[in-house]
Amino acid sequence: MDFKKIKRLVPSGTAYSVLALLLFAAFTGCNSSDQEELPRPNIIYIMSDDHAAHAINAYGGIYDDYLKTPNINRIADEGVLFKNVFATNAICGPSRAAILTGKYSHENGYYKNESGGQFNDSQWTFPQSLHDNGYETAMVGKWHLGTEPVGFDYFKYHDNPSQQGTYTDPLYNENGQQVTEKGYATNLTTDFALNWLQNKRSDDKPFMMMLQYKAPHRNWEPDEKYKDLFEGIEMPYPETFYDDYSTRESTAGDTDMTIDFFNPSDMKLTAPEGLTEEEERAWYFRGNRRGQGEGWLPSDTMTVDEARRWKYQRYIKDYLACVKSVDDNIGRVLKYLDDAGLAENTVVIYTSDQGFYLGDHGWFDKRFMYEESLRMPFLVRYPAAVKAGQVNEDIITNVDFAPTILDLAEVNAEENVHGKSFKANLFGETPNTWTDAMYYHYYEYPFWHHVQPHYGIRTDRYKLIHFYYDVDIWELYDLQEDPNELNNLADDPAYKEIVAELKQKLEQKQKEYGDDKSLEEFRSVTDTDFGRISND
Repeated sequence: MDFKKIKRLVPSGTAYSVLALLLFAAFTGCNSSDQEELPRPNIIYIMSDDHAAHAINAYGGIYDDYLKTPNINRIADEGVLFKNVFATNAICGPSRAAILTGKYSHENGYYKNESGGQFNDSQWTFPQSLHDNGYETAMVGKWHLGTEPVGFDYFKYHDNPSQQGTYTDPLYNENGQQVTEKGYATNLTTDFALNWLQNKRSDDKPFMMMLQYKAPHRNWEPDEKYKDLFEGIEMPYPETFYDDYSTRESTAGDTDMTIDFFNPSDMKLTAPEGLTEEEERAWYFRGNRRGQGEGWLPSDTMTVDEARRWKYQRYIKDYLACVKSVDDNIGRVLKYLDDAGLAENTVVIYTSDQGFYLGDHGWFDKRFMYEESLRMPFLVRYPAAVKAGQVNEDIITNVDFAPTILDLAEVNAEENVHGKSFKANLFGETPNTWTDAMYYHYYEYPFWHHVQPHYGIRTDRYKLIHFYYDVDIWELYDLQEDPNELNNLADDPAYKEIVAELKQKLEQKQKEYGDDKSLEEFRSVTDTDFGRISND
């Protein structure tokens, strides 16, 4: 038997770790110096943008007969599939900031995309901590935080003004130098990641790479070879496609997120000839927000419902085709690890910055605390130490990523991070003290999609949400009886005690994280220069 193997199989901090190591040492004569010689794992953290868990076969969904994700599935098959990992603020930049810092938005200072300013790059992050503790670090792909990455030996990120990047011939920033690359972004980003892994890193250090794809973010532009992947197929419609928002009229029913708000650019339509440049831009982006032609019809012969279904078909086929390229490229990374003999000692993580609506509730985008955007796909493979084929249902959030990655690397996280390491959970040894609820807070309003700011708490069965700013509305969902979250029970007398218990638990979470401001203080965070942009 191999002492190193045994040691890595036992999660640190569990009741079994000390006993197992002492017994093994007694039978083999190993001493404590053996532990110091263990190689720390390499880490590849792969994150896509807006990839909903229900667009991955391993999680199951209505698209499984059409889209296959064998390489993402492989990570689950050879490791752990986490079913209840949640974003603490379901929007791109703030989620990325929470992941890097292990802290909620109110603490790391990055609340929203449009008015969040720039990420404070002088604050502690887990890549910087790994770098300071002997890891070689790299970041490739989408960054989207307004400042250059810090704590990396190498970076090459999308560098157009918004840092969103483009799918075709994207502009990158490579260690401070801008360069336009020819090709399709998902393929290119993987090319650059593999080039660093093969040719630029040191062989005498463990490495941590953040490989972050733009796809499948709006405007869902597939690789040329996949543009007709689903031609001739009518994709299935989500069960809640025709949600009428009954009991949630002023929250779920008052957004710019419905399928109607897709614009002609999203639908890959061509503008009529003879328009001026200004008129052409206005034509492409009509319907983007209320007052700009929402409900526009692609054809004069279509009804509103026919147009909605047509737009959904265009959208979902492009979205899933983008996911197909992500899966292909993850396959390239896994193959490299196999061929290079690195797979055994490399932690591979796959996730997204939050979930996404794929026509669910008649929507696209994210933001709401409802399940489809709250839930993040999260799969981990670590062949040397983690049992394959596990499914974990513990409640975990994106602020837990940083301390967990550091724990796997045997590096201590900053003491005041909000997140907790779930390394023991990864090994199948969930601590008895593990949390039974998660806290959420979303701020960006009204740009872009007119989703009211809200905060809330989710347990294994219930979800309580408070919407504020222009409204003062509580919503309660019984996820066991109503998994689609269609029936707001906040005012149901039968749930009065449940609401009271959850409000108390919510207050405790807010105090725990230091997010227990008054409503007026919460409003002041939202009410910034961008916060009150008119929708006219």
